[in-house]
Amino acid sequence: MKPCETHDVVDLLVIGGGINGCGIARDAVGRGLSVELAEMNDLASATSSASTKLFHGGLRYLEYWEVRLVREALIERETLLQAMPHISWPMRFVLPYHEDMRFDGDTPTSKVLNIVMPWMKGRRPAWLIRFGLFLYDNLGGRKILKGTTSLILGGTPEGAPLEDRFQKAFEYSDCWIEDSRLVTLNARDAQARGAKINVRTKVTSAEQIDGIWHVTLKPKDGSPRIVKARMLVNAGGPWVENIIRNTVRINSTEGVRLVRGSHIVTRKLYDHDKCYFFQGEDGRIIFTIPYETDFTLIGTTDADHTELNQKPVCTPEEQDYLLAFASKYLKKDVTKDDVVWTYSGVRPLYNDGASSATAATRDYVLKVDQSAGAPILNVFGGKITTYRRLAETALEKIAPFFPNVGKPWTAGVPLPGGNFPVDGVAALTQRLAAQYPFLSAAWVTRLVKAYGLDAFDMLGDAKVETDLGQNFGANLTEREVNWLVENEFARTAEDIVWRRSKLGLRLTANEIDVLDARLATAPATPSQQHAV
Repeated sequence: MKPCETHDVVDLLVIGGGINGCGIARDAVGRGLSVELAEMNDLASATSSASTKLFHGGLRYLEYWEVRLVREALIERETLLQAMPHISWPMRFVLPYHEDMRFDGDTPTSKVLNIVMPWMKGRRPAWLIRFGLFLYDNLGGRKILKGTTSLILGGTPEGAPLEDRFQKAFEYSDCWIEDSRLVTLNARDAQARGAKINVRTKVTSAEQIDGIWHVTLKPKDGSPRIVKARMLVNAGGPWVENIIRNTVRINSTEGVRLVRGSHIVTRKLYDHDKCYFFQGEDGRIIFTIPYETDFTLIGTTDADHTELNQKPVCTPEEQDYLLAFASKYLKKDVTKDDVVWTYSGVRPLYNDGASSATAATRDYVLKVDQSAGAPILNVFGGKITTYRRLAETALEKIAPFFPNVGKPWTAGVPLPGGNFPVDGVAALTQRLAAQYPFLSAAWVTRLVKAYGLDAFDMLGDAKVETDLGQNFGANLTEREVNWLVENEFARTAEDIVWRRSKLGLRLTANEIDVLDARLATAPATPSQQHAV
């Protein structure tokens, strides 16, 4: 093994390439700090690609009286929409209501209701739901998104898939987000502003020497090197506690509660483009969401996850739970034969001692530790909706160590490809179709929703489809693959078909193998060489 190479001192070394790590790296480098980030696998390879893919306030968190978290998330929805209209867009959610619905919830709200209104035990009365939606509409200063309306379901597209016993519903707004693309675009923007992004590079150790961290990085295919950093940011997600204990080896009482959230993807269950918010008798809720044009996404579960090194999977029991849950609302039962894909992720929630995984706080907690002699910021919890605000809060914690750090700047600043109006997707789609008439309508739509304005740079001077090179299937071409490798840190077929896109739902196993073989034999790009 070659000797470790040592670089000059950077201000921040960020551990973790999920949404929190990439969001903090982008914010920090934009304020004038020198930043390097190390991710042991691919960007968004764990929790950040396994969400329910929503920018939402978290309607159910109001039952836990987490008003600050909900308000911050509601404000962020519209701030984020304006920065990334290609990968995020408004959606309407339909919440069916029936008076006989009972549940065994243990939220603070339900406990109070059971005392003051014992005859309502186990029910969420309509007035309570409507009051919650009133708060939801008004806590965040909503300007772009539509407010709540009431629906009579009979004879409507929204009512058609539901059992006839559901006669009334409430409809409100939240937003969709392509979660793993959000992570990649934050990393791209951070790199464009001067940060160094290392994928498949593990932090194997860190020690403080004379007030400076000496951090050993080990690339998957390369020699280890040492990076000196004035401060560490531990955004390791599910591994945050392991990094504290075993990598930087500091004593801390802070810890995480690992909660597994699983989802199933089925064949398309209904024709309209709205989501459903279903309430369960166990006090939990699930969503059914139109997904990738031809599918429906159903989730999520909440279960404690005890083994960090055990890859989270949607268990047969969780599949059965989600199928049964949705089938209690839909006229046509959803069965295992409808399931085309499952995924699961572990949420690293701050361990607040809650009685259940569902009740554990989704708020984030940021702690600076200087016990080793040099500072480290440990990041616990968080929601994808509040990642930008989490990054701003992190910089508030970091700023005292860097007196010349710049001011907050990220609110509304577009991510790569997103510098166009929130209502400009249709116009952009028409422009792309006109400039590249050989693309099908579905192909154009996919490219706009993945790359926005960058689709023009990717397609370049192509005049006919063959100019784009080999088609690996589902209109994934050689030119797009090269773009993802050169600009978006992709290294394997899995990176491309499950995190940079969801084309894995459409490609065959053989087509994915062909793509993997192509990537394995391709020469290293400048960005790959830079990473190692």
